[in-house]
Amino acid sequence: MRQNSYRRGLAMVFTGIVFLSFDSLLIRLAGTEGWNIVFWRGLFMFCALGLASCFGNRLATLRTNAKASLACAVLLGLISSLFVLAVMNANVANVVVILSSAPLFAALFSRAFLHEQIPLRTMLVIGVCMFGMTLVFVGSETGGMLVGNLYALAAAAAVGGNLTLLRRYPSIDRIPVIAGGGFLSAAIALPMAHPMALSGHSYSVLALMGLLQMPLATVLINNATRYLPSAEVALFYLVETVLGTLWVWWLLGESPTAFSMLGGSMIIMALLVHAWLGLRRESNSALHCEGSIQ
Repeated sequence: MRQNSYRRGLAMVFTGIVFLSFDSLLIRLAGTEGWNIVFWRGLFMFCALGLASCFGNRLATLRTNAKASLACAVLLGLISSLFVLAVMNANVANVVVILSSAPLFAALFSRAFLHEQIPLRTMLVIGVCMFGMTLVFVGSETGGMLVGNLYALAAAAAVGGNLTLLRRYPSIDRIPVIAGGGFLSAAIALPMAHPMALSGHSYSVLALMGLLQMPLATVLINNATRYLPSAEVALFYLVETVLGTLWVWWLLGESPTAFSMLGGSMIIMALLVHAWLGLRRESNSALHCEGSIQ
């Protein structure tokens, strides 16, 4: 049972991260100002998941953990806003490498607030992946991008905090919370946005992001915390760094360097080994439990 849960969590977070990896590309393809993107993406997410929240008993369940649900919604709204602003104020390469620090924040928050022991293998993989991220952008120019880099760092901290909260309160219904996060990000952006001055192309890209790509990605990633520690879920944000770079390379012609290819390969291999060790651990635990029962 535990092994199946672990596999379910891995499948959820990996699929969610694949959807999320198109985020930077779509932000660039939207061809409009950052606040316009934050507003429409948040509003579309609120409409899509807010409608889903009306079915069943989803809204009523928010009362069980009202404060934690509100905190998660605020963090999700901040993550969405900060990520878009980071991409608009720095190159995608810088943003995704800084976002890769999310596992460190998740591990620190889990240790500090949940008293959750972080496995040595997870800490080692975090270290390897961070080294891989350093290789990806060795020699990259960061001049004039301080504001964007700070936005990205704040987003990484918010990701770690949100995943830790969801791990602490697994009964939180993710769908209405994510809808609330979309509403909050749209509300934050509205005073700075010019939402009715976009082209038809921009509206179509933003609709794709807000109605399909981001809701699917966020729901899957946030639900994975029911089955995996927050630090392990956050590790998969490193996959987004690699895939996001590939999509931009293939579709916008921004070629990665040899260091990017080397660092990306290190990240993928480290995560594959980490997932394999996790599955083997759960398999051994299940066999041990069966042996004890017999």
